[in-house]
Amino acid sequence: MSDRPHTPTLDRVQFPSDMKALNDTELVKLAHELRAETISAVSETGGHLGAGLGVVEMTVALHAVFDTPKDRLIWDVSHQCYPHKILTGRRDRIRTLRMKDGLSGFTKRSESPYDPFGAAHSSTSISAALGMAVARDLGGAPEHGLGDCIAVIGDGSMSAGMAYEAMNNAGHLKKRLIVILNDNEMSIAPPVGAMSTYLSRLYAGAPFQEFKAAAKGAVSLLPEPFQEGARRAKEMLKGMTVGGTMFEELGFSYVGPIDGHDMEQLLAVLRTVKERATGPILIHAITKKGKGYGPAEAAMDKGHATAKFDVVTGKQQKAKSNAPSYTSVFAKALIKEAEADSKVVAVTAAMPDGTGLNLFNERYPSRCFDVGIAEQHGVTFSAGLAAGGMKPFCAIYSTFLQRGYDQVVHDVVLQRLPVRFAIDRAGLVGADGATHAGSFDVAYLANLPGIVVMAAADEAELVHMVATAAAHDDGPIAFRFPRGEGVGVDLPEKGVPLEIGKGRMIQEGSKVAILSFGTRLQEVQKAAESLAARGITPTIADARFAKPLDREMILDLAANHEALITIEEGAVGGFGSHVAQLLSDEGVFDRGLKYRSMVLPDIFIDQASPADMYATAAMNAPQIVAKVLDTLGIADLDAKRA
Repeated sequence: MSDRPHTPTLDRVQFPSDMKALNDTELVKLAHELRAETISAVSETGGHLGAGLGVVEMTVALHAVFDTPKDRLIWDVSHQCYPHKILTGRRDRIRTLRMKDGLSGFTKRSESPYDPFGAAHSSTSISAALGMAVARDLGGAPEHGLGDCIAVIGDGSMSAGMAYEAMNNAGHLKKRLIVILNDNEMSIAPPVGAMSTYLSRLYAGAPFQEFKAAAKGAVSLLPEPFQEGARRAKEMLKGMTVGGTMFEELGFSYVGPIDGHDMEQLLAVLRTVKERATGPILIHAITKKGKGYGPAEAAMDKGHATAKFDVVTGKQQKAKSNAPSYTSVFAKALIKEAEADSKVVAVTAAMPDGTGLNLFNERYPSRCFDVGIAEQHGVTFSAGLAAGGMKPFCAIYSTFLQRGYDQVVHDVVLQRLPVRFAIDRAGLVGADGATHAGSFDVAYLANLPGIVVMAAADEAELVHMVATAAAHDDGPIAFRFPRGEGVGVDLPEKGVPLEIGKGRMIQEGSKVAILSFGTRLQEVQKAAESLAARGITPTIADARFAKPLDREMILDLAANHEALITIEEGAVGGFGSHVAQLLSDEGVFDRGLKYRSMVLPDIFIDQASPADMYATAAMNAPQIVAKVLDTLGIADLDAKRA
């Protein structure tokens, strides 16, 4: 406790209602203490640091001016919500962030009435806030009431089409709605595209006096104190300008840009908007990601996601790894393919570092495309590249590829275009929890006609699958791999294309066959060691492909064993379901085969370590042993003794 920050003002605030007793000077102190508490907490838990530090003053000002939870405060993506959680009755649990049975790293409806909308994927806040505003005006009366609806969205999230769809609709409906554009000129990677350039231009050029002309309808909203605060901000931000023309065309009154770290400006603008706004209004606030913490401000990603760290130095405590990460193995294998073939190109949606494509970009900048937070566009852009004779690798996390599903179906698969989907973060991912789990891609891809779906059992297999995808020109192909380190197997110098639809035998045994798809293979092998001690030697096979299935291998396993068990890091409806369909079609069940399928349970699994999450899912070695014994009808003696 002794090294915790001194926070006398924050200690007086349990809930936002307590802030009503504070004057503006005390609110400034509260923001300083809230920043120190956030840094201290994240140093112990790890997590998203930079985004939260960038909105400390905004968080304080919003909760001071508005009446949450009646007024609905919706954080886009919500990785910036740690300061918000500290002010809304969760300070005593803030050091459990992103841990098993602890606080989520994102907003979560089931966690608190102050989290009116759960998030972790971007660009949803304006749509949700508009829905709530319409519900309010139609007489909706949820618990805690329904007042103003405020969406806080970053400039990176504004690169997604959904934000514009929502603003266009809001402008048309003319409902009272407040959108705060939290503009730090940076999402996870530097923001991409014309939108970012437009925002930069808004405050890089013309003098502030043009405010009255440009802001048109919004000018009446400005209180006197704002004028002086704005002049100070102009000095700070080297000549701000006011535009907002595009937002006004969409039907929004526009106020800004304002300095998002100047409490006086924030409070003045928010109080005026609360008092006088009628229709939709956009407040453009300039902030700095990582604000107030030197190591985060100095970091390339502004402390986007950190491990536990030392508060004084900012040095992160990352565990030393013996094996390379799957992501880096993918990136290096793709660079090898690109060396050999100038048609290989790479596409990512605002995650160049997360997908390893930053390495590809260093080597081949003209062949690497970061399309911003725009998965739908990214998928169809890849389809266009394929139709134009290139070999696109579309690298998107499993959880984010869900956002481009219609484009996968309609623009890629239906047209048999050879887009290569590199699906990172497959399976359960740990501290980010259910919002980022890669649980569904096998099920939602393998049901599509003519697509090839692979999963790597280890990092050497991943290298071969990159080569397989590069060589596959006959339609779309996808390969999935998990977050984190590989197993530590020897890596091939260069990948060798696999035969499409052919699995591999790992171990010959008898009675029971275990057919693994993906990286549970290591747990299957551990389980086999435990079973050997009981005199049971299972046959083990690695399917490699969920589509097309290795019919010959699967039917052979079924014919020569009394039991067949599949295992995969995915939800029901995926690999195991396709195997069951094959066995059913071939009449295998008529001959008495015992068949079991180990899949993720039909629940969303909360954040914990991946090992804990797979224990919850009953997919670690001990549960595999239990499944084999149960399927064979052998009572588990250990269970009986217990």
